[in-house]
Parts: sequence; structure tokens; C-alpha cells
Amino acid sequence: MPNSTVHVRQLERYMTTTLQAVGLPAADAHTVAQLMAEADLQGSDGHGVIRLPQYCKRILAGGVNTRPNIRVEQERAATALIHGDNGMGHLVMKRAAELAISKARHSGMAWVGSHFSNHAGPASLYARMALEHDMIGLYFAVGNANHLPPWGGLSMLLSTNPIAAAIPAGEETPIVLDMATTVAAYGKVKAKAQRGEMMPEGWMMDRLGQPLLDPQRSEEGFLLPIGGYKGYGLALVVGLLAGTLNGAAMGKEVIDFNQDAHSVTDTGQAIAIIDPAAFGEVSHFKQQVDVLIRDIRNSERIPGVDRIWLPGEQSHARRATYLHEGIPIPAALMQTLDRLSEQLDVPTLSATAP
Repeated sequence: MPNSTVHVRQLERYMTTTLQAVGLPAADAHTVAQLMAEADLQGSDGHGVIRLPQYCKRILAGGVNTRPNIRVEQERAATALIHGDNGMGHLVMKRAAELAISKARHSGMAWVGSHFSNHAGPASLYARMALEHDMIGLYFAVGNANHLPPWGGLSMLLSTNPIAAAIPAGEETPIVLDMATTVAAYGKVKAKAQRGEMMPEGWMMDRLGQPLLDPQRSEEGFLLPIGGYKGYGLALVVGLLAGTLNGAAMGKEVIDFNQDAHSVTDTGQAIAIIDPAAFGEVSHFKQQVDVLIRDIRNSERIPGVDRIWLPGEQSHARRATYLHEGIPIPAALMQTLDRLSEQLDVPTLSATAP
């Protein structure tokens, strides 16, 4: 079975229908599907439609609340804590980002945390929301499964704990950094396994300290932190800010949502928004970002390097390509989605109108 390509709207409609079939209200299903499709569109293929079967499994098992009362639990002028009521993480974090943007418009900056949320897809989805308002977005989260031991240890007490930053530019592509605090996000491991590919050396290690290359054996080892002990420290700090500060799960309290479809994950996330207007003219700031981008891009290169890329440029280019040519769906993933469609008695992705 060859790989397929689908239009982003086709993917969005299919996921909306599927999420409605497992109990999400129409509006919520559409919101989640839009954000998931956006993940695939920007090339975050470990966090888009590949997650749909897992989300459906958790919803059907009662692990996610399909009618959550997402609400502000504590609030000050520039801060808030949102109770996600175990709703879909995409809904919780969209609400958090919108609230933080509104607060930053009045206060210059804002920080909104959440607890009792769920997996919400790629971190950059929410940091990027600030760009539409010429603001800077920062996002932090506790990962939904522990795949990282403390430096020198074997006990899985930390997760990929991602961080994202989105910084507006003028004529240039905005700077968008989206990274796990591990060398690779676990979603990328799942995507490799789905495609039948091996992992590069340096992503994972087995419990004997040897490189682990087969993603099908990922449970036999653990992810490696970026920058050695520095990445371990960063994962810890991100977890404290996104989890512990919000009263959410952290450390041994984290539920592995890959293995447990029933339990409440109590996922913690946080988003910070900075309005450059609080520091001067926004247009001048964006011009200076453009200058720095061009200086970096045009700087001297190592022999054999064709181009120096800025964070976010490749995903921006991929988005343009996928809008024109369609989003690639690996054959194995399409088969998995077809089985899900049969189980839920909904039209398949390939049968969904673009």
C-alpha cells in the first residue's frame, strides 16, 4: 500500500467526525481537529493525526472528560490558573493562550498555568498564537509519560517536558523554536515505529548503557537529554514550572498515557505571553529581529553547508509545501486509521471530502 497525501481540510473534517463519534461535542471536536491538523501541516507528525487512535481510546475508556467545565481557578492581573476538568488538552491550552494574550495586552506580560489538562499536541501550536497579535509566546509542559531518568540514574522520573518560543519578525519568517528537553520527543519515536524506520544513534539508550535504535523496543530503554546533564536540569526546571507550580502531576505522579487509558493524567502546562509594546515600538522590535535573522542567515558557513536555518523556517516551508501538495500519510498509519473508522462506523480518511 503506497503512502497517501491528503488536503488539510480533508484531514480536519475526518478528525472532527471521528472525535464526535467518540463523544466530543461538535464545536470541541472541530477545535481539537483544527489544532491536530495544524500539527501535521507544520510537519509535527508525531503529534497530529497519528495521535487520533490513542485519543479515541482514552476517551472511550473514560480517561478524558468529553464535557469539561474548563475554568479559571485563581487569577490576578497578569496571572491565572486554569482547571482543565480533565478535558482534551487542546481545548485547555487554547483557552489558556487566549487568556494570557488578553492579560498581556493590558499588563505587558502574562503567565497562565493549567492543571487537570491532557496531552495537547506540539508546544509550538500555543506559542504561535501570540504571533497573530505581534506578541511573544513561551510554552512549557510536563510530558505525558516519563521516558527520562535523572542524570546518572535509571528510574523514569522525568519526561520530555517540551518548551516552545515564538517571536514575531517583520518581513522575515517569525522565529519559532519547539523542542523537547530530550534529544527527540517520544512522539518522534512513535512516528519512526509507525513508518518501520530505525532511530538514529543518540536518541535512546538501553538500561545497560548501549544505544537503542529499534523504536519497537523503546520500552526497553529511555530517551537521552539534550546536552547531557544540562538537558536533565532543563527538563527538571520545565517540569517544576509547568507541573509542580500548577499543582499538577510531576515526577512519579505522571501517568503514562501510552499504557494507561483510564486514569486522569492531571497534565500541567503553562504559557507566558510578552507584549513587545511594553518595551518600545513593536515595529522597531520586529525590524531588529529581521536584521538579526539576516545577519545569521548570511553569516560565514562551514564548507559544504548550503544554508543556515533559523528556528521555524523549515516548518514554515513545509507548511507551504503541504498546503499546495497535501499532507503525507504513511501507509501503515492509513491502515490504522481505516481500522479506527471501521470500529467507530465513520467514513475513512480517504473517503472524506477535501
